[in-house]
Amino acid sequence: MQEVVLDVKGVNKGHYSAGIFSNGTLYISGQLSLDLDTREVVQGSSGAHMRKALENVERVLHAAGLGRENVVMCRVYVADMDNWDEVNEEYKIFFGAHKPARIIISAKELHFGCKVEIEAVAEV
Repeated sequence: MQEVVLDVKGVNKGHYSAGIFSNGTLYISGQLSLDLDTREVVQGSSGAHMRKALENVERVLHAAGLGRENVVMCRVYVADMDNWDEVNEEYKIFFGAHKPARIIISAKELHFGCKVEIEAVAEV
């Protein structure tokens, strides 16, 4: 296994890696809707939270030398399913014609009060 290490201050506050390569697959740990440089939660709608979480996934992908087209699976944790339409729209904008497999999980509460968290799997 090869750990992907991001050059971002404070990204790994807990005992985990932002991403791990195993047998040609990159497993990306849950990325919250917070600014990875300031550690502040994004303000605004669930759509804004989704956009930030996807940007954080992309930072891990880029650190690994990959892009969003390499993503084959996402798990999306959403704190408020009533805002699903705007969350789904941001996902659609981010991935465009590429449609990775996906599961949506309703989460009562996410760390730091974030509205969205995403984990992803990407192939080399």
